[in-house]
Amino acid sequence: MLAHMFREKDVWGNKQDEHGAYLIDRSPEYFEPILNYLRHGQLIINEGINIRGVLEEARFFGIEQLAEQLEVAIKNTQPPEDHSPLSRKEFVRFLLATPTKSELRCQGLNFSGADLSRLDLRYINFKMANLSRCNLSHANLCCSNLERADLSGANLDGANLQGVKMLCSNAEGASLKGCNFEDPSGLKANLEGANLKGVDMEGSQMTGINLRVATLKNAKLKNCNLRGATLAGTDLENCDLSGCDLQEANLRGSNVKGAIFEEMLTPLHMSQSVR
Repeated sequence: MLAHMFREKDVWGNKQDEHGAYLIDRSPEYFEPILNYLRHGQLIINEGINIRGVLEEARFFGIEQLAEQLEVAIKNTQPPEDHSPLSRKEFVRFLLATPTKSELRCQGLNFSGADLSRLDLRYINFKMANLSRCNLSHANLCCSNLERADLSGANLDGANLQGVKMLCSNAEGASLKGCNFEDPSGLKANLEGANLKGVDMEGSQMTGINLRVATLKNAKLKNCNLRGATLAGTDLENCDLSGCDLQEANLRGSNVKGAIFEEMLTPLHMSQSVR
């Protein structure tokens, strides 16, 4: 652009002052670093000048080599992305600053290893959040959204999980002993397609829970209340279901290879399971 302006100055109609200097209608603070660069080949930008403004000037005048240097300089000044997990203190401050009637959105946030025990986490959207190795024991997660969340190795012992949404979540190796999934109003917890390999859910209340096509291989479900539960297509291989109440539960198409059904509270009819 600059080369054309001075090579074809009669065509461009360049203006000059009384001293013969050419007048260019651009911001002087952004153009000065470009002018100096053309003089000595070094990029020098004084403090207080927005480097992005200099970049736009370089692009306007078509000085591609300088524009590339400026883009690299801008990238180097950006703070590194912080992917460190949120702490309990940070999250509690976040909770206290949020009105009770507002929907709290925590999609995709990193809570790995955080202590969130005994907190009121009702109705919070944790979709695709990282909650691996979290301590959520005795937390109130009623109607919270944990769809596709990572709960591997987490501790949810004694948590309130009424009406929780855990579709396709990964809770492999998690502990959910004594959890309450049963909502008196009839709202059913949905764990369809969840990865629950090796989980310990002993003594949990799971009336009407949806575990359709979930994976519960090697899981411990001793003494659980699974009345009316949907276990169709569920992988229950080597699962310990001793002492469970499976009255009216749907186990059609489920894999019960090696599963333990000792001391059942109610008899399991063959019509409930065909595999």
